[in-house]
Amino acid sequence: MSHPHPELSLPPALPDGGLRVVALGGLGEVGRNMAVLEHAGKLLVIDCGVLFPEDNQPGVDLILPDFDYIKDRLDDIEAIVLTHGHEDHIGAVPYLLRLRKDIPLVGSRLTLAFIEAKLKEHRIKPYTLEVKEGQREKLGVFDCEFVAVNHSIPDALAVAVTTAAGTVLHTGDFKMDQLPLDGRITDLRAFARLGEKGVDLFMVDSTNAEVPGFVTPEAEIGPVLDDVFAHADKRIIVASFSSHVHRVQQVLRAAQAHGRRVALVGRSMVRNMGIAADLGYLDVPPGVLIDLKKADSLPDNQIVYMSTGSQGEPMAALSRMANGDHKVQVEFGDTVILASSLIPGNENAVFRIINGLTRLGARVVHGGNAKVHVSGHASAGELMYCYNILKPKNVMPVHGEVRHLVANAALAVKTGVPADRVVLAEDGVVVDLVDGKASVVGAVPCGYVYVDGSSVGEITEAELKDRVVLGQEGFVSVFAVIDTATGKVLAPPQVLARGMAEDASVFDKVMPEVTAALENAIAGGATDTHQLQQIMRRTIGRYVATRLRRKPMIVPVVVEA
Repeated sequence: MSHPHPELSLPPALPDGGLRVVALGGLGEVGRNMAVLEHAGKLLVIDCGVLFPEDNQPGVDLILPDFDYIKDRLDDIEAIVLTHGHEDHIGAVPYLLRLRKDIPLVGSRLTLAFIEAKLKEHRIKPYTLEVKEGQREKLGVFDCEFVAVNHSIPDALAVAVTTAAGTVLHTGDFKMDQLPLDGRITDLRAFARLGEKGVDLFMVDSTNAEVPGFVTPEAEIGPVLDDVFAHADKRIIVASFSSHVHRVQQVLRAAQAHGRRVALVGRSMVRNMGIAADLGYLDVPPGVLIDLKKADSLPDNQIVYMSTGSQGEPMAALSRMANGDHKVQVEFGDTVILASSLIPGNENAVFRIINGLTRLGARVVHGGNAKVHVSGHASAGELMYCYNILKPKNVMPVHGEVRHLVANAALAVKTGVPADRVVLAEDGVVVDLVDGKASVVGAVPCGYVYVDGSSVGEITEAELKDRVVLGQEGFVSVFAVIDTATGKVLAPPQVLARGMAEDASVFDKVMPEVTAALENAIAGGATDTHQLQQIMRRTIGRYVATRLRRKPMIVPVVVEA
């Protein structure tokens, strides 16, 4: 297996007739999926999603792929192919279209409906091309065939991209549920046909590569929900992804069976389910859906709230319910169902929600104590099945943390793919397919791009580190006035401390030391205020570290009189 080296240099020019693949997100993390294919001077983008922030990224709303690699080549982009409508695959599209609004978006009916609704909020009207399984489209130099795959959202597609360099099959997110709610299974016949023609590079979903066997069918969730509903005496709150149409369908059916009405909670949930119902992807039983404003008029045992926030997102509906600052107030005896899996990195946030809801007296049903969720990603058994059907010449695991990618690579080798034909890459690593062989040839800069309110890409890692320090260690400001002519500090330095248990008086002992350090520096010829400020910072920092065992942010200010 080919491993990327941490000191890879910039790649050479792509050889004539070759195909280049650069992942700008999704390799090494679960989210912000984006792959850029290059051939004959043209680019094809597959997916353009977001990653949601973790606890060590305070204040960040979203994390985008790094577009720097393609910023100077926007006119070379033939299209953006969207495999399905989840946020980690479409959420960054508005930010890419800000750079060039007329890049065509290619995807299935539901996927395009979701992204068009999102773009409407950004006041962007996109150029779109609707495709469906079995369809082929020539997108410039890229000949694309679309294949039905089953996932946790309807209308998901894999895409086979053929060029003079060979055929690349990108699965997007997929699994092989044999009993899907909509009857739309992963088209293994198409996979077999592509395998017969020859798949030169298989880019395959890795999220569940560590999980043995096959994913449980979505249909098995129904009886579990039915049982939970049957034993709930008061209100039921179900939290899921706002685009998980199949899960909402199960909740609607359970509610109908138990004489309950369903109110959708959360702007994205209302928007997405409205789109899904209008397009026929969501079957809404007559009279089951009601407006949130009317839910209060119903008895507790007749209402279900279908909410966003299953991943503990701070501003999502369920988090606000747990904190008591939402219109829906969780009460003793309510039942809350977290109908989704834990995305890696979100564990602490989700457990905080569970604890908060439990403290309010709710019964919390989640994946750890009931089978209320099945994954949307193929497990090891399904992945090996695909490898054996396709017999790909080269494999590049995608979509997952490093451990997932490595586990998927091992499965490929186990099924007979030569180890030197399995390419392990991370974000920014450049993979070339030349003369039928895929190999790592270099890397391009590829960092996190943070969305913080209205700013995009302006927040840096250093500033995030400052935010973490402020939140955990507190803030100390030191102010001194000096007379450079006499070399004296005109008054004892003033200290302001925030976010610390101690008040400013604790610094009285170190102020003579600070004054002496400043006067000694001035006597030694130091006149630059920045240099003097650093002397103050070091002096205060040593004192706080040794006496208080803290490392707060220290902001020194020196003013010349």
